[in-house]
Amino acid sequence: MGEVHACATCLGDGPSAALPRGWSEANGCACLCQFASRGVQGGMFVTTEPPSLASSRTHTAFNVLGVRVDAVQIPDVVAQMEAWIRERAVCHFVAVTGMHGVTEAQHDPGFKEILNAADMVVPDGMPLVWVARWRGHALKRRVYGPELMETFCRETGSRYRHFLYGGAPGVPELLARILTDRQGVRVVGTYSPPFRPLTLAESEEVATLINKTAPDVLWVGLSTPKQERWMYERRNTLRVPVMLGVGAAFDLNSGRVRQAPRWIREHGLEWLFRLLMEPRRLWKRYLLYGSQFIGYVGLEFLGWRKFD
Repeated sequence: MGEVHACATCLGDGPSAALPRGWSEANGCACLCQFASRGVQGGMFVTTEPPSLASSRTHTAFNVLGVRVDAVQIPDVVAQMEAWIRERAVCHFVAVTGMHGVTEAQHDPGFKEILNAADMVVPDGMPLVWVARWRGHALKRRVYGPELMETFCRETGSRYRHFLYGGAPGVPELLARILTDRQGVRVVGTYSPPFRPLTLAESEEVATLINKTAPDVLWVGLSTPKQERWMYERRNTLRVPVMLGVGAAFDLNSGRVRQAPRWIREHGLEWLFRLLMEPRRLWKRYLLYGSQFIGYVGLEFLGWRKFD
């Protein structure tokens, strides 16, 4: 089992408790979870069908090799997250992806379906921004995962409840302390999963923990494509308004891994910086998948191949 940390206020009388302390279907919730105001009946979100692409996406988008990417910037994403939190209707998930995720989708049609089922896919990578501009969208910058997390926490402060899922042992706890000290956010729980698939019992225990702590935002740091699969598979069982897969943001925002200088990030050269820092882990992502992405986009640009 991975490392678990949760807010004592919301854990009720212990692991066996079916609902957080103070819950009453008749009288609402007496603790900070406020289940009654979240459209919950019997501890579950009220929804007759899973979130759909057509019903939840409100921004213009562009196609990259058959993957629908929203033409948004960080302020747009922050505003949409707050809107979903206010609605408290269903669980939404956001894929923060770049050329690695889009290329991975070319090798795995099932993963492409997951990306296209996301409530929002944001362009975390300058190559996607360049494609967006080619498609006629005036995007100035990419939606950089670590910056998105930092911006949302800075602008909303203690307004919402956060849960951090992912990272090596100790990393989510370190990040929680940093976010609390710097931004004043309320982190109600953290979980560092083991480096193996969870058993069914462990998955159920994690879902129970997350639902008991009742976060408004669930940050997932598992890397692509693992984090997108994790969110997709749990989108109908977790009572969380918003889930975001932010990958390396846990390591970068906690200071565990050195971040590229801003001018490198803004000019599409972060891949080279990260490759030099972690060549054994990232060579395939940037050299192999990066080359494939360029080739595929070139074929599409020339009209020699259509990607659905």
